[in-house]
Amino acid sequence: MAERILVIDDEPDLLELVRVNLHQAGYRVETAESGRRGLEQLRRSKPDLVILDLMLPDLSGTELCRQVRADSELARTPIIMLTAKADEVDRVVGFELGADDYVTKPFSPRELTLRVAAVLRRKPTRAGAAAKLEHGPLTLDSERHRCFVDGAEVKLTAKEFDLLERLMTRPGRVMTRDFLLENVWGADISVTARTIDTHLKRLREKLGSAGDLIETVRGVGYRFAE
Repeated sequence: MAERILVIDDEPDLLELVRVNLHQAGYRVETAESGRRGLEQLRRSKPDLVILDLMLPDLSGTELCRQVRADSELARTPIIMLTAKADEVDRVVGFELGADDYVTKPFSPRELTLRVAAVLRRKPTRAGAAAKLEHGPLTLDSERHRCFVDGAEVKLTAKEFDLLERLMTRPGRVMTRDFLLENVWGADISVTARTIDTHLKRLREKLGSAGDLIETVRGVGYRFAE
């Protein structure tokens, strides 16, 4: 069955342009003209991917993204931010909130379609994956998208969760920054290796005593303790 995409934008003409082009590319497309309407549709039936305008009149795209990432049922839904803002700060904020990609208006429908395909290819599959990863005081519940240290829940962003999951599934194995960038953000995302260092620093702080399980391999990358 074709993958289902929800497009949230307050411009009817743009919604129709995106809907037609994605439909022609073989996707099932639903639309919403406000943030609150889009959030309702998301919670009613989770799509395979969301294309989300940053500047919405009722509920901003950043706030909607934050609520999606905080919802255990929706947290792993891929999100492509769509906005007229080209400023790097807006792009960074989007990624910090857990956006998977970022497209600036005006854009080519062909480019957006290619980015949708790229993000969907990176969407993690759960076949054969461990439902729960445990190491000392740290527990990562992949199915419920929850993290615990000594039994207390730790709130992680989508990217922090993905980074920790990548590291925990291969304990003792060094992962380079380039590898983590490609597998968590995707090779076509305009972020730098410093993004990894920033996220890992925050992740360690959130994990408290369990943060020491993430080891830095100087000049190379990171690894999770064996």
